[in-house]
Amino acid sequence: MDLAEETANNECRKRVGEETPMTMPAITTGPAITTGPAITGPAIAGTASATGAIEFGADSLTLLPATAEAVSAAAPGTDHAAHEESIASQSRQAQTEQAQSKHDPYQAGQRWSKGLDWTNVIWIGAIHVGLLAAPFFFTFKALALMAFLHWMTGGIGVCLGYHRQLTHGSFSTYRPVRWLLAMLGGLSGEGSAITWVANHRKHHAFSDQEGDPHSPHDGGLWSHMLWFMPKFGRKYYQELHDRYAPDLARDPGMHLLHKMFLPSHLALGALLLTIGYFGWDLHTGISFVVWGMFVRLIGVLHVTWFVNSATHLWGYRNYETSDDSRNLWWVGLLAYGEGWHNNHHAFQRMARHGHRWWEIDMTYWAICVMEKLGLAWDVVHDVPARRKLAG
Repeated sequence: MDLAEETANNECRKRVGEETPMTMPAITTGPAITTGPAITGPAIAGTASATGAIEFGADSLTLLPATAEAVSAAAPGTDHAAHEESIASQSRQAQTEQAQSKHDPYQAGQRWSKGLDWTNVIWIGAIHVGLLAAPFFFTFKALALMAFLHWMTGGIGVCLGYHRQLTHGSFSTYRPVRWLLAMLGGLSGEGSAITWVANHRKHHAFSDQEGDPHSPHDGGLWSHMLWFMPKFGRKYYQELHDRYAPDLARDPGMHLLHKMFLPSHLALGALLLTIGYFGWDLHTGISFVVWGMFVRLIGVLHVTWFVNSATHLWGYRNYETSDDSRNLWWVGLLAYGEGWHNNHHAFQRMARHGHRWWEIDMTYWAICVMEKLGLAWDVVHDVPARRKLAG
């Protein structure tokens, strides 16, 4: 194998984090019921720093960027931008071939072969049933509580924690902060950090191609909320975690949060009931549970799912990418900046998703506050000069 081919192969393994939207991974709260097919695809790797943060390299905008050695391995005088694009093209071709393997259960003919994942179906169904009580237990205090928890679990937990830090390494932080972000993200109802991150990295590896867990090419409703309802089995998720999120799979804190997914929701519900009951009365306690849990979870879930579905169907594009990602203003506002999805797919590691002045990105603002407080560093702020915004 010559040097150029070896470099390309290395980059195929490193590029798994290339673009995708926020995803809601399948929820695995306990032992899975059956085994499933093996996972194929490139592996992910990260380097743990002395602070416990996983360092991805702030000089690049891919999840696992090309190292200086890999880029410089090109022949003397090679255009490095063109060299990286060539590597990325080879990576996409290899990933497509892997996704088309008969072992990938996300192929259309295999998705429902094992039936429904009843754990996920019951979980999502129960949340929607609980929503029906909302009109009977409305209070303005509960509405305010819902809005605050929506931002904490959806905005800080999922958008900032699950997506920009844990999946893409848009900034570095301390290990306890990563655990806190993962805990908040788990309370969004979208599964543990390990499963969420693994699914999202796989989405970026095969975005809008065969093997993408939630592409609208397979149907709008599939990409919105059906994609995590087939039953794939415990073996599938174990291999998914090991291949696409080994950095999290090796972290004992993340494993504990993975096991505590369902108990943490029960504990939060009990806490809200207790605060409402002893602070006011029983009606207020119940209203805190209904609005702080069910209404809030419905809001976070569907807003997140719109990033997977709507922003691959409608909107405008600032950049040419190999997928169908779009910028959609109303998802951008509801999802704390995640709706500027074409920007994100073009530069996956960027902490800033809003690239035009009107593209409001509240999650990026929160990252900047963390940076000022010394809780975030190596923040990937800017678009590289060689790929400035068109227009």
